[in-house]
Amino acid sequence: MTVEQLRNAYNAQPFRPFVIHLADGRQVPVVSREFIMSVPSGRTVVVCQPDDTLNIIDLLLVTDLELRPATNGTRKRRKA
Repeated sequence: MTVEQLRNAYNAQPFRPFVIHLADGRQVPVVSREFIMSVPSGRTVVVCQPDDTLNIIDLLLVTDLELRPATNGTRKRRKA
């Protein structure tokens, strides 16, 4: 995983939620662009969760980004 891949996920239009997978097996969801920031050096990101917990992530420990479907506030209904 490269810093550029993370930037591409961050800058996607429309934004697609994604999950950051770490080398130790943890998964850190990023639900909105406003919930993630990078430090000036670019090696560390901080992800805020909806319950106000913070994840401080060294990008060298990221193994994968899992992109989720884009959300636009509407859901398709299944036909019965």
